[in-house]
Amino acid sequence: MSNKENPRVGFVSLGCPKALVDSERILTQLKLEGYDLVNRYDDADVVVVNTCGFIDAAKQESLDAIGEAINENGKVIVTGCMGADAEAIREVHPQVLSVSGPEQYEQVVEAVHEWVPPKTEHDPFVDLVPPQGVKLTPRHYAYLKISEGCNHSCSFCIIPSMRGKLVSRPVGEVLKEAEGLARAGVKELLVVSQDTGAYGLDTRYKLDMWDGRPVKTRLREMAEAMGKLGIWVRLHYLYPYPHIDDLIPLMAEGLILPYLDIPFQHASPRVLKLMKRPASSDNILQRIADWRAQCPSITIRSTFIVGFPGETEEDFQELLDFLEEAQLDRVGCFQYSPVEGAPANDLGLEEVPDEIKQQRWERLMELQQQISEARQLDKIGQTIEVIIDEVGDDGACGRSKADSPDIDGNVYLEGATQLQPGDIVKAVVIDADAYDLWGELTESDD
Repeated sequence: MSNKENPRVGFVSLGCPKALVDSERILTQLKLEGYDLVNRYDDADVVVVNTCGFIDAAKQESLDAIGEAINENGKVIVTGCMGADAEAIREVHPQVLSVSGPEQYEQVVEAVHEWVPPKTEHDPFVDLVPPQGVKLTPRHYAYLKISEGCNHSCSFCIIPSMRGKLVSRPVGEVLKEAEGLARAGVKELLVVSQDTGAYGLDTRYKLDMWDGRPVKTRLREMAEAMGKLGIWVRLHYLYPYPHIDDLIPLMAEGLILPYLDIPFQHASPRVLKLMKRPASSDNILQRIADWRAQCPSITIRSTFIVGFPGETEEDFQELLDFLEEAQLDRVGCFQYSPVEGAPANDLGLEEVPDEIKQQRWERLMELQQQISEARQLDKIGQTIEVIIDEVGDDGACGRSKADSPDIDGNVYLEGATQLQPGDIVKAVVIDADAYDLWGELTESDD
């Protein structure tokens, strides 16, 4: 319950899971300083909006959220990716109290102090905060960010200009946070960063200490250590480096989830070159075959962009042919949207008309839906593990090891009303569509 004597902060968090982790850090600090967190504009003394600025649609959503907060409350502090362009925000909303960019936690907290001073007598050792900090996800899963920034220069992306070059967190610090989350009841860790596969590259894989022993600041060693915590570990946003192959044995052994999230973005070598991405789809196809040979249960998720400047029908057909052969489990697709400041704007290539982008998006998603449905139907009769997210009057809804929150499918267990969120149970798959599964609990979990 909120103490009316405490200063009260409202918070709006937009964008990707990496931004969500930033929000959690800010909220944890504010909570430690005695601020109450409220979910109504009219209850708040000030509102913080953590923005997204990756594409035009996200920028507009951020501007709309800022405007709503101003209309409903009047005192608004802005931070996050779009905050890197303070002028664009102030041009639309000159009333905002403060604007700061991504990862600028101190500036956000200082702005809150300026406009709503904390109680001087607050004692964090008395006014308790959970040891895992303030989480914006359900208690049983959490995002863990292992690095900031990115060293790549993909021509469609402005992340490096907003978040800077790669800066990896010390592996001892990361593992300590993971251990604390597991101790607090988290059953699934979702490891995120701009470029998870590059973890430790900037430190030259420096040795650090954890649990009384040396561990290299490198993805494989970090993942192996996390896998010994006895919880699900899911890796997101892996650039297709050769050393990603080293993770597959850990998946086959059950130390981390058999789930690879690799945004390939395209399959045409010509378009990949223009995007400044790896340009060998033949090599990728062979690697996918090798991954599946080593770990047959692996789920491979990817994202693609259609309508990149200069993309021809032949280029697009190469992408469709790749999908036919790769038989990926999960696919997201975006229509190219020019981002202010992205190098792709200066390539001098002909823009793909919006109606062609839409047609290509529909064709790709239709093909992938057929592929995904066939792969899902193959699961009927299998026994799978399910982590429960919600329980209602009709049954429970959860996810399999193949499903990440909010972006993949669900598993529905009709009649399983006795379960609790965070339970991990076994179920037999009885039905499926392109995205979701339906199951029945095994006798041991009834």
